Amino acid sequence: MAHFARLDENNTVVSVHCINNSNTGNLPFPESESVGVAFLTAVHGAGKTWKQCSFNSNFRGHYPGKGEQYDAGYDLFIAVRPMHLPSYVLDTATGYWVPPVPYPSDGRHYAWNEQLVQWDYVADSIPAL
Repeated sequence: MAHFARLDENNTVVSVHCINNSNTGNLPFPESESVGVAFLTAVHGAGKTWKQCSFNSNFRGHYPGKGEQYDAGYDLFIAVRPMHLPSYVLDTATGYWVPPVPYPSDGRHYAWNEQLVQWDYVADSIPAL
């Protein structure tokens, strides 16, 4: 199956449609996109903007949801920015907003501290036997 996001005039995703691969000429992305858009235009009418997306996140970042943005400069679907996490930055490979500091790799548990813009160590809550 091939998936296409319909965008409004502000490049906001308003819906995602799934069509049979035969309606994309059974071609791989990006060749399949123009064929799929022609099919969707025939079904839904002209004047709509369509962008092919990947359920498996193989291209354009991640599988978009309603209300997310498409950024033509990055050729990427961008998740809604978490309003309670203003320090987060856009990961231009995935389209998700991530902490500006990588999660520590020492195997311990941490929680993001937005006020201090850092990872705070969280002691294990399960007592040792």
